[in-house]
Amino acid sequence: MDRFDALRTLVAAVDGGSLSAASRTLRMPLSTVSRKISELEEHLTTQLLVRTPRKLLLTDAGEAFVHTARRLLIELDEAERAAAGEYREPLGELLVTAPITFGKLHILPVVLEFLRAYPKVDVRLVLADTVVDLIDNHVDLAARLGRLPDSGLVGMRVGEVRWITVASPRYLAERGEPETPAALEAHDCLAFEGLQASRTWNFAGEAEGTPLQIRPRLGVNTADALVEAASEGLGIARMTSYQAAPALRDGRLAEILKPYVGRPIPVHLVHTGPALLPLKLRAFLDFAAPRLRASLAALPR
Repeated sequence: MDRFDALRTLVAAVDGGSLSAASRTLRMPLSTVSRKISELEEHLTTQLLVRTPRKLLLTDAGEAFVHTARRLLIELDEAERAAAGEYREPLGELLVTAPITFGKLHILPVVLEFLRAYPKVDVRLVLADTVVDLIDNHVDLAARLGRLPDSGLVGMRVGEVRWITVASPRYLAERGEPETPAALEAHDCLAFEGLQASRTWNFAGEAEGTPLQIRPRLGVNTADALVEAASEGLGIARMTSYQAAPALRDGRLAEILKPYVGRPIPVHLVHTGPALLPLKLRAFLDFAAPRLRASLAALPR
């Protein structure tokens, strides 16, 4: 039995949720997938998977084993890339993740420059407003907004963003500009919210510690839609400085309540921190960090 082959088969089945999914992913007959996992369980003298008609379930032993198997496969891939020369020059594929709007405005321009500068490196950029597990998804680098939890990830701080309050010049001309957060009670508000309502705004300065409850005329779950609604003069919105920056620059929005801007939100580039970074990752970090620091330093403060 090829144990590494068996590990890959097991992880593919767990990730796909079924033996047939692993069969498709690995382009391997279903009977072979089943046999390899059975041989692995026989070798370990323990059951790793519970096969049900609808899905696979990991046993307690299987949970622990799959976690270790992923780490071993990552280390094997690292060793193979080192032997192939990835640690002698930047080459190969980088998988990078970032929040959607932040990625479009700040990460994508850097990636495009990087691709021109490093023709032997390919980049897969995945934009998602969810926290992606770097190890389970084999992610090389992620842009993270907010304070980093105490984890095994290595973070490089590249700047900060803030929550700011904005409205269109047309709205302010018609309704007047509120001087304090409390004055927002007399205004139409636009909220960033999804299926769960999010109707509390927090401010710094004199209003710190006193959350403001709002009743939005419109709630939307994407930054682009919130910017569009505010630019059309429908009301006052709270959003991050990077989300508002393009509309502020072209005059569609104006920042208000500046004395009450919230605390800074740190921005980091994070990775899993192997002892020896592949040159493609080191090259991207060295390339991206100064450019992101410059672009974030230019945001509204």
